[in-house]
Amino acid sequence: MVKPFTFNTTPSLRMGAGLAGQIGEITRPICGDRVLLVTDPGMMATGLVQRATDGLRAAGVAVTLFDQVQADPPESIVLQAAEQARGATGVIGFGGGSSLDVAKLAALLAASAQPLAQAYGIGNAQGPRLPLVLVPTTAGTGSEVTPISIVTAGASEKMGVVSPLLLPDLALLDPELTLGLPAHVTAATGIDAMVHAIEAYASVNANNNPISRALALEALGLMGCMLLRAVQKPDDLEARTGMLLGSMLAGQAFANSPVAAVHALAYPIGGHYKVPHGLSNALVLPHVLRFNAQVAPEAYAELLPHVFPDLPSMGVAEAAYQFAQSMADLSQACGLEQGLREMGIARAALPSLARDAMNQTRLLVNNPRPVDEAAALKIYEAAW
Repeated sequence: MVKPFTFNTTPSLRMGAGLAGQIGEITRPICGDRVLLVTDPGMMATGLVQRATDGLRAAGVAVTLFDQVQADPPESIVLQAAEQARGATGVIGFGGGSSLDVAKLAALLAASAQPLAQAYGIGNAQGPRLPLVLVPTTAGTGSEVTPISIVTAGASEKMGVVSPLLLPDLALLDPELTLGLPAHVTAATGIDAMVHAIEAYASVNANNNPISRALALEALGLMGCMLLRAVQKPDDLEARTGMLLGSMLAGQAFANSPVAAVHALAYPIGGHYKVPHGLSNALVLPHVLRFNAQVAPEAYAELLPHVFPDLPSMGVAEAAYQFAQSMADLSQACGLEQGLREMGIARAALPSLARDAMNQTRLLVNNPRPVDEAAALKIYEAAW
C-alpha cells in the first residue's frame, strides 16, 4: 500500500540551451515591467548578468539590480533585497543557490508585512508574495524547485524558511549558463545535488514518497555518469545539461522527502568556517552514510547500481558500504578536499560543531539512524 503523501513543485519549468537569451519575452508576462534582479558579485564578473539585463530591457522591462548576495546569506542581505523589491512588479533570481534563496525571500517579504523572524520554520511564512522567476547558473542546490530558503541568523546559525509560497512561478533552466563553471565549483555543487537525492531516497520523513524516490533515482543516474565529465570538460554541453537536469530532479525529490544528517552536520561547518555548502556536504557524506548503513543499509544498497552501474552485484550490507566508499572516491576524483583538517578546522573545534549540529532538529528527525551529540562528534572525527 502507498502511504498518503503530498508532492509540490514549481508549477512551470522551461529548460533548453539558449533560453536565457529570451529572458525578457519569457519573464515579462509573469513578472511585469518592473523587476528586481537578484544576483551576486561573482556572477556580475561573468558578463551573464549584463546579458540578462540587456534582454529584459529590450523587452521593455525596467530592471533594478541587487548584486550583493553572499554565500550563506545573512539576514541583513535578505532584508536589503526585500527593501529594494518594494515597488517592483516581480523578482528574478539569477545565480547559485544563495541568490535564488535571497530572491525567494525578497519576493515574499516585499509583499508581506510579516517580519523575517516570524517566517522561520515549516509552514510559518505568510503571503502574498511578488511574482517570482528563478534562473539557476549552477547545478547543485535545486533551489528553483524547492520551497526552502536558508539564511544565516546571527554569527553562524542556519535558519530555514519552508513554505510552498517560496516555490517560484517559473524555473528557467539554461545549461549554457553553467558552461565554463570552475572545476571545484562544479564538483562541490554536483556532490551537493547528489546528496539531495541520496538523502531524499533514504529519508524516514513521513512524506517520503514514490515520486521523490523515482526522481532521486533518475537524478543520481544522470549525475553519476555526468559529474566527473563536467569537471574534466567544463564546456561539455551534454554533461552540463545532464547535471542541471539532475540537480533539478534531486531538488524536486528532497523538497518533498526532506534531507537529513548530512546537511545537519554540514551546516555548522559552513556557518563557522565559511566552507561552501556543497563542499561541507561532501566532507561529511561518506561518514554519515557509513554510520547509517550499520542499521539501515537497504536504501544505499538499492542506490549503488544506479549511480555506479559498473560495480559487480553484492550483498546488502557490503553494497551499502561500497556506496559510501564509491561516493568518497568520486569526490576525490573530482578534486575536492577530503578532510576537515584540510579546511583549517582544528580537531579541538569538533565538539563545538557537534553541539551546533544538534540545533538542526528539522533535519535530524529525517535521518535513518538517530544522531545524538556523541554520534555527531564521532562522525566529525571520522571526517577530520
